[in-house]
Amino acid sequence: MSVGEEVRTEQARQQQSLGTAAARNLATTTKSVPQMQEISSRWLLRMLPWVDVQGGTYRVNRRLTYAVGDGRMTFVKTGDRVEIIPAELGELPVLRSYEDEEVLAELASRCRQREIGAGQVIASFGSPADEVYLLAHGRVERVGTGPYGEDESLGVLADGAYFGEQALLGEDAIWEYTARTLTACTVLVLPREAVEQVAERSDTLREHLRRRLSVPGQRTNKYGEKEIDLAAGHSGEPDIPHTFVDYEARPREYELSVAQTVLRIHTRVADLYNQPMNQTEQQIRLTVEALKERQEHELVNNRDFGLLHNCEYDQRIQPHDGVPGPDDMDELLSRRRGTRLLLAHPRAIAAFGRELNRRGLVPETVDMGGNRIPTWRGVPIFPCNKIPVTQARTTSIIALRTGEEEQGVIGLRAAGIPDEIEPSLSVRFMGINEQAIVKYLVTAYYSAAVLVPDALGVLENVEIGRWR
Repeated sequence: MSVGEEVRTEQARQQQSLGTAAARNLATTTKSVPQMQEISSRWLLRMLPWVDVQGGTYRVNRRLTYAVGDGRMTFVKTGDRVEIIPAELGELPVLRSYEDEEVLAELASRCRQREIGAGQVIASFGSPADEVYLLAHGRVERVGTGPYGEDESLGVLADGAYFGEQALLGEDAIWEYTARTLTACTVLVLPREAVEQVAERSDTLREHLRRRLSVPGQRTNKYGEKEIDLAAGHSGEPDIPHTFVDYEARPREYELSVAQTVLRIHTRVADLYNQPMNQTEQQIRLTVEALKERQEHELVNNRDFGLLHNCEYDQRIQPHDGVPGPDDMDELLSRRRGTRLLLAHPRAIAAFGRELNRRGLVPETVDMGGNRIPTWRGVPIFPCNKIPVTQARTTSIIALRTGEEEQGVIGLRAAGIPDEIEPSLSVRFMGINEQAIVKYLVTAYYSAAVLVPDALGVLENVEIGRWR
């Protein structure tokens, strides 16, 4: 290439107009408001009926119920050794209200650990019942005989359940069903003979067992409530029964929980960098979003009032095949009237969808605020990523009947608090410190109450990782 050609090429490479990089210094940039990945749909907060609470406490008055305990055992695992917490033996019907810790500890020490493989029969229908089984880990199916002689499933038991408690009622007790393992199980076995030996040396236990076995039980309905005596279908002038409705002497009270944080903003930022967006408003907006996410998490997982921990044991069911199938969802819905909504982790919804696809079923959908929500039997299934997924890739599906009039599940709040920006949520100015930092106290008050036990049900231990 000649010298002249090199000069002409260099001139062609020289910039002939203002570059975009420099031009941007004079341009106004179009900006979005601050984005936040943590924000979810929060369907539970949107669908739960909220009741304003005076005095920060909501008392649930119920008819007197004679059912005691939650029916679930708690175990301690050390290596491959499993032990029952002695006080948990009080969940057994015969030992309820018995509080001698030393005697319960001795009974717990008499429990023998047993490992049982999948598909094994633990007890057969009609055989003598002389042992109580405490299920520490695994799944056991109870199988009875149907009205036409065929096998009939009576339900699946999982971690924390017990069966065979009739063994403690007398030497003539028999198994009224067949218990068969669905998975490998770890159980603790408490023989009736061991209970009798401990009772021989303990006057308190012997007297407790005598009272429990000799005193006739209180007349109750199928929900455990004291029976209301009625007369129907009579004629003439018979004596009409007298009755009254008894209430719980110590009803449960739900106190409002609180979630708070102190938001700090430097006055220089708030004064000088407020265009085109107000820095204080954006900081408060994102803080409130995080507070609401935590609020929904607590409503699901809080050990005091969270839905997963407040479901009664007889309202918890296990999937028959591990994965959430249509039959399991039907069983969940059948446990209560007027189920208003179902909550499930998005991965559980996907697992349920795979089961529907395998059976050639197409779920209906319903429009909820512009969102197409899948339904089952007309009940919408809302996604809720606050429902935990365990390391074993299992989760739960929650069924709710909602509203005070329906004796359902309700949310609790305190509307009308000072500096309120939303019901039961306030942003309160706390002043400016010596470092010129403005502080705001952001507070949310909330809780949830289950008015009657069958308003809330859970399908537990749902497998979400199985593909077939």
